[in-house]
Amino acid sequence: MDSLSLYEISCFAAGFAGNLFAFALFLSPVPTFKRILKAKSTEQFDGLPYLLSLLNCFICLWYGLPWVSDGRLLVATVNGTGAAFQLAYISLFFIYADSRKTRLRMVGLLALLVCAFALVAHASIAFFDQPTRQQFVGAVSMASLISMFASPLAVMGVVIRTECVEFMPFYLSLSTLLMSASFAVYGVLLRDLFIYLPNGLGVVLGATQLALYAYYSRKWRCKDTSAPLLA
Repeated sequence: MDSLSLYEISCFAAGFAGNLFAFALFLSPVPTFKRILKAKSTEQFDGLPYLLSLLNCFICLWYGLPWVSDGRLLVATVNGTGAAFQLAYISLFFIYADSRKTRLRMVGLLALLVCAFALVAHASIAFFDQPTRQQFVGAVSMASLISMFASPLAVMGVVIRTECVEFMPFYLSLSTLLMSASFAVYGVLLRDLFIYLPNGLGVVLGATQLALYAYYSRKWRCKDTSAPLLA
């Protein structure tokens, strides 16, 4: 009984830590939206990443619900919170879109996203029983998570090419690493491949981003200090 109690506490602690670090991650676009609010325009910012993040949150939220997976409530809470943040960000894109064409594009993509999620949710209930239902939704959520974790690869390429860390904020990379590590531990404790595998990849990518940041930020500072002063 004592060991079971310790196990439950460990699972809760890892999942709760993942929720906290994810909250910091969800707050990371706030400076971008402060700029949009100030300018009353979305300028050159693209709403597509927020729509894709919303779809990812919806699918992972569905995976965490009791009729799909038992004992995965902390997966549901973190993705429910994430979905709320993404909806708030997307609503600002609707309000401050520069043109009617951009607004219609966002509406069309949002409708497509809702249809994609509805298809996954309906198929999981209509065609699968347990444990196949959990495996089906888990496979979809794992693919979605891996694609989200892989998206910073382009930014990492920019950092290597330009030798500048301006477009890879330190705290964003740190939050990604800590959140991924927490949920990887949570997944291992639950023996859930669909949680620990994508988050394990997130740990590798987060650690790589921090290593790049440490290397190129030092190199950038050296360049700045060695630059000649203008009279």
